[in-house]
Amino acid sequence: MRFYSVVIPVYNRPDEVKELLESLTHQTYTNFEVLIIEDGSTNRCEEVVADFKDQLNVRYYFKENSGQGFTRNYGFERAKGDYFVVFDSDCLIPPNYFNEVEQSLNENEVDVFGGPDKAHASFNTLQKAISYAMTSPFTTGGIRGGKKHIGTFHPRSFNMGIARAVFEKTGGYKITRMGEDIEFSIRIINSGFSTGLIENAFVYHKRRTSFKQFYKQLHFFGRARINVNRFFPGELKMVHAMPAVFVLAVWGWLSTLIWQPALFRLGGGFLTFFFLLLMVDATAKNKSLKVGLFSIVAGFIQLYAYGMGLFSELVNPRGNQPFAQK
Repeated sequence: MRFYSVVIPVYNRPDEVKELLESLTHQTYTNFEVLIIEDGSTNRCEEVVADFKDQLNVRYYFKENSGQGFTRNYGFERAKGDYFVVFDSDCLIPPNYFNEVEQSLNENEVDVFGGPDKAHASFNTLQKAISYAMTSPFTTGGIRGGKKHIGTFHPRSFNMGIARAVFEKTGGYKITRMGEDIEFSIRIINSGFSTGLIENAFVYHKRRTSFKQFYKQLHFFGRARINVNRFFPGELKMVHAMPAVFVLAVWGWLSTLIWQPALFRLGGGFLTFFFLLLMVDATAKNKSLKVGLFSIVAGFIQLYAYGMGLFSELVNPRGNQPFAQK
């Protein structure tokens, strides 16, 4: 019976922490501790954590701001578990999560595991649309955290577990932002550790609460992919460049309005068909036409903002240099 340490970095999100901790009180497998690491927040969650002391084995720490990667390391250094499990603060954890993990590791033990993310029934229309865009086969979201993935499975830090030995050998995160989880996953695999997707160990991921915030997040993700390629040349695959191709296609299509109206209509028809397919799929999966309509915007942002982030970091590099100070 394994003991798990849940490590949650937090920055100015006490309300999210309350919902996350509440979800952890309903776990059917209870052999775990929770470490809340406050990363220099001005709006602290210490009082929120204190309210759960009688329901959870939970500890609270406050540290100077250093970003989510190094904040997770801070938690790993203080964790007591056989496995360290990382969640984002905007996640809700289903009651059977640790049961699913324990059962899967008993059947096929791996050094590092990860799971998918989904939209909870209580999420609003925008949150469901954004969740769809981040998991859809019509966007690059479809290559992450699903039953089918490209190449070796690379867990992401919104839902990821590592054996204690992994941290002891790798030293944890070497950069703190700009693709820190991707860099960590690649380095883990290169160190010889095994990884695996536990499909039923999913989390409900709220993500951003406005299209503006979602655009900023995806633009940052695009920049991060270029940054990771600085650490491991060759990790920028063709599938990651799809959003950049989408951006160029949109720009090219708009330009035809000036010099070739017929081509503009043809391109418009293709884009309309593509996003109609996306809308139908989103509507069917969420059983909501409104979510389907919102997913058109979310899907466009997912591709366009990511692509613009790729171009932005190529033209004006601002990422971490390889193996920044821990």
